[in-house]
This record gives sequence, C-alpha cells and structure tokens, in this order.
Amino acid sequence: MKILVLGPGCPKCTEAEKIVKTALQEVEVEASVGKISDFQEIAKLGVFSTPAVVIDGEVKCVGKVPSKSEVIGWLTI
Repeated sequence: MKILVLGPGCPKCTEAEKIVKTALQEVEVEASVGKISDFQEIAKLGVFSTPAVVIDGEVKCVGKVPSKSEVIGWLTI
C-alpha cells in the first residue's frame, strides 16, 4: 500500500501525516507514507485543496485533516 499526504507543510498537512502514521501503527498495516509538497505534482493528481490523502492512487480526502477513524476505515477496507 502506498499512501501520499499532499500539502505544502502547513500545520494541517503535518497533522494529516501524523494521523495517517498513527492509524497505520494501530491497525498494523504495511504501507509506505510519502509527502508531496510541490503544487504542480499535487495538481497532476487532480487535487487543488490541501491537505489531501491519496491511497494507492485514489484520492480519499481533500481540503481537511481526516480523523483517525476515517483513515482506519480506508486502511481496513
């Protein structure tokens, strides 16, 4: 599983990344977590508001920090 957190590095983007990593540890799912802060790269993924979370190429969340329970739901489907 490949997870990308999209955003320029603002506090909300940092919080989204932290929540994703915490959720991964809780459900013990193997995944790589990357961060994209280049707006051109973010736009190529069809995202125009950050923070955003992409899992295996599918945009799961845009423009808000997801809750840990949301992330766990995405990881365990």
